[in-house]
Amino acid sequence: MQIIRQLDPLRTALDAIRKNGATIGLVPTMGALHAGHMELVKAAMAQCDKVVVSIFVNPTQFGAGEDLDSYPRQEAADAALLEEAGVELVWAPTVDQVYPDGFATNVSVSGVSSGLCGGSRPGHFDGVATVVAKLFNQVRPDAAFFGEKDFQQLAVIRRMARDLDFTHDIIGVPTVRDADGLALSSRNAYLTSEQRQQAVALPDVMRGAAEEIASGGDISAVLDEAKAKLLASGFHKVDYFELKHADTLEDMTVFARPARLLAAAHIGTTRLIDNIAVA
Repeated sequence: MQIIRQLDPLRTALDAIRKNGATIGLVPTMGALHAGHMELVKAAMAQCDKVVVSIFVNPTQFGAGEDLDSYPRQEAADAALLEEAGVELVWAPTVDQVYPDGFATNVSVSGVSSGLCGGSRPGHFDGVATVVAKLFNQVRPDAAFFGEKDFQQLAVIRRMARDLDFTHDIIGVPTVRDADGLALSSRNAYLTSEQRQQAVALPDVMRGAAEEIASGGDISAVLDEAKAKLLASGFHKVDYFELKHADTLEDMTVFARPARLLAAAHIGTTRLIDNIAVA
């Protein structure tokens, strides 16, 4: 397995793959890989001939006071997982390869980036859109694979790809969960054992709220009750707990399909996000 850090060797390697007519799937990550990431790799392998996994902790999507410095970095362990899975190429660029001296361009996607994580993390999705646009141009994949756990991020990337005429497919892969329902996340490593037990309240409360809404419950009351349940279960702050149209992420005050519940809440020093379809 090749680990490439500079653009010229990356282009040479990709040209060799394309010369043989192979299709390329891209799985963008920030490392600290877990079973959720490996499901993305598995999906990419099922649909493409070759898979490129990028590992880059993107500084522009972290705000002031967020966990850029402490974000888990474990490249050796990540590489071992990817090699075992059969990945042949890892793109792990240095910061100067992504943001060279004098870099002055920002990709901003309005609409779907508003509210939710975009409201509580100003500038976050500009950083996401900019780095993903760079990765798309660097790798030029036939398809790119993203987890549905970061549902707003997926919506932002889909809109950006459409608006900027990227022609490859954007594939959303369902959220992978632990046996108790908690969505897998690199940030779960921050949780103490007690917090980990309490954190399962997030998917539990979301499932209950989704059932109530689908059964005709008053949306505003259900959402308020859900926030209160999270705060009573060990979370100390709820950034949002909202019902949105699944395609546009517009507010939904009257239930109609497709609908999505999205939430973000803090427990200890960790901010967890999750979302589920309301059927």
